[in-house]
Amino acid sequence: MRYFFLAYALIALLVVGVFGVRGQHFSKPPYRIFPDMDDQDKLKAQKPDAFFHDNHGARLPVAQTQPRGFNEDGKLAVGGIPEYEFGGQTGYYYTGHVGDYFGTGTPAELELTDEAAAAAFIHRGKERFDIYCSVCHGKSGDGQGVTSQYGVPGIANFHLDNFKPATYPDGRIFETITNGKGMMGAYGYNIPVRDRWAIIAYVRTLQTAKESQTKAK
Repeated sequence: MRYFFLAYALIALLVVGVFGVRGQHFSKPPYRIFPDMDDQDKLKAQKPDAFFHDNHGARLPVAQTQPRGFNEDGKLAVGGIPEYEFGGQTGYYYTGHVGDYFGTGTPAELELTDEAAAAAFIHRGKERFDIYCSVCHGKSGDGQGVTSQYGVPGIANFHLDNFKPATYPDGRIFETITNGKGMMGAYGYNIPVRDRWAIIAYVRTLQTAKESQTKAK
């Protein structure tokens, strides 16, 4: 037992000798076993930066880009997307809720009045799905995206019965996209409201196509 305490004391002295005690000042940067995000590459305002050829860290905005909240007077859209499309309103279209319940079906605000408009809307949903969703949920929505190969748990397979419209309404998918759930982060600040509904429409299209393939076999 005494050898254990002797070894313990030696290790403690070694740790104190290497890392110092609380409040001690050093002339060199401290050792970091787990640096986390304390030290990272970033641009500091009004500071030089060797990453750019002119050594200036301050950069002009990319051509034709505009930050939200800095519109010209009288203009309410950023890149053709109204600012309110990112949320903050009430009603089924903006929340996915009808009263205290999740709603289902296509909101009237989408104005999908003919087949051409519906087809274009679903195509838009495919584009947004491929960008934001397929990395986890897979191109076909089966939950076998790239992240599944790295052990990320709990990725939804949209072809399971518990994600079908009868058990997982459209409004519930909308809320999940907006606020996140489990391991999935929130996309309410990244994806406009209309695009969220487009993604939902595309997910339902994937489910319908899968069911048709299953019945055809």
